[in-house]
Amino acid sequence: MTALVVGASLLIGVSLGVLGGGGSILTVPMLVYLAGTQAKEAIATSLFVVGVTSAAGVVTHARAGRVRWRTGLLFGLAGMAGAYAGGRLAVSVPGTVLLIAFALMMVATAGAMIRGRRGERKQPHRELPVLHVLSEGVVVGFVTGLVGAGGGFLVVPALALLGGLPITVAVGTSLLVIAMNSFAGLAGHLTGARIDWGLAALVTATAVVGSQLGCRLTGRIPQDALRRSFGWFVAVMGVFVLGGQLPHGLRHTLLTSPWTWALGAAAGTAVSWSMLRRTERATPGRADGPGPPRTLE
Repeated sequence: MTALVVGASLLIGVSLGVLGGGGSILTVPMLVYLAGTQAKEAIATSLFVVGVTSAAGVVTHARAGRVRWRTGLLFGLAGMAGAYAGGRLAVSVPGTVLLIAFALMMVATAGAMIRGRRGERKQPHRELPVLHVLSEGVVVGFVTGLVGAGGGFLVVPALALLGGLPITVAVGTSLLVIAMNSFAGLAGHLTGARIDWGLAALVTATAVVGSQLGCRLTGRIPQDALRRSFGWFVAVMGVFVLGGQLPHGLRHTLLTSPWTWALGAAAGTAVSWSMLRRTERATPGRADGPGPPRTLE
């Protein structure tokens, strides 16, 4: 079991380093289902792990010039207030409700990752409007503090779309915001949740190693392909977490029903076909019809 926890922790770090998000989306299920941690303790622990790992990643990205400090600090300061409020509210919310909200966040962010961010390369960089940054920062921070997830996958699209930041710069800047939000959310959670510091130290140390590897991979791998693949992985994990909250009888019925497997096979076929078509359209030098592509003068 320890080997699985270490392996998952390494993946958590790589995800944060490469994508600027995904840490808590993997950390919470890993702590709950692999380490046997209770939901509230898992969310609090994930905020510590992701906060430290993100802070380590910021250093590496900053050395490569991929952090916009003014934008990140402004967004992060606003998010810290929301994250602390979300963490305090989470103390009075049942663990099952938090896990369901967490799973729904996973599915929503997976959809955003799979769809991608349209027009991110068409907009020139500009400083973000202060009020817009503050309002979005509070919302993102509140979600992060409440369910322990969603920070990076909300911050990165906001920075890329609103500010016109290159994706690699948005990733590096988002880690600064995530670190600030995570520590503020952790402060709220510590009023009602206890952390196994030995487990937290093991997961954090391994995740930091993974984040350094991920930071070095940024810009060297096709970001769109990686984002979509990881999006589908997060979607599957979200469905798994949601399924775990169903009553035992209903869960058994769904798993043994031929209709469930038939719908799953149909959905898998449709998704595979869609991805294949998208790949074919994105391949350079391909034309819609036979013969070489024509160029209009």
